[in-house]
Amino acid sequence: MNVLVIDVGGTHVKILATGQTEPRKFPSGATLTPDQMVNGVKELAKDWQYDGVSIGYPGPVQHGQPLADPPNLAPGWIGFDFQAAFGKPVKLVNDAAMQALGSYQHGKMLFLGLGTGLGNTLVVDGVVVPMELGHLPYKKGTFEDYVGRRGLQRFGKRKWRKYVADVVARLKAALVTDEVVLGGGNVKKMKELPEGCRAGENSNAFLGGFRLWEKLPERSPTATATRRLDSQ
Repeated sequence: MNVLVIDVGGTHVKILATGQTEPRKFPSGATLTPDQMVNGVKELAKDWQYDGVSIGYPGPVQHGQPLADPPNLAPGWIGFDFQAAFGKPVKLVNDAAMQALGSYQHGKMLFLGLGTGLGNTLVVDGVVVPMELGHLPYKKGTFEDYVGRRGLQRFGKRKWRKYVADVVARLKAALVTDEVVLGGGNVKKMKELPEGCRAGENSNAFLGGFRLWEKLPERSPTATATRRLDSQ
């Protein structure tokens, strides 16, 4: 099937469809409502053919619905009927989860997004397991306080990099992962990546959006017929 992937960000909404090679985008920002997002996407993709829609949402998601309005967009996202608005089947997931799925290669992978906060998702045998690790206690605050944007501004690059390495080591050991992928805009500020890590690409969000509609091979008891996102 042909899929339209939408990556909703705080500054831009980016889209890409099956068979296309160049993403398109339009500005978002504090005044963007879900209605405006849908209308903007429809206009931008009016010459593309698609049967389903994947949306990467910048906030917590459960059962395919936003749990909170994004702090950098207008309100109104909670309870919005995206499927009715697009007139197509829709799969909505957290944006870090979508990028994690696009970054996935094998085994048990932890994705950590170094951005405003700390986006995080575990992918096990191709199955997405959304998490909220950023709010767990760490030192005199939380993981986000030290490795998110606030930590970078407060401690400076040198100390921030040490905290990133420490947080990665702790989470990797606790979750017994095969590898860690570091994504997000601030990964470029790392001088070198911690051991067992590789850098992700923002473009992987589109690949993750396409993968949401793929069938999983029956490889292990954790594999299911489709991407397991109902518990998100």
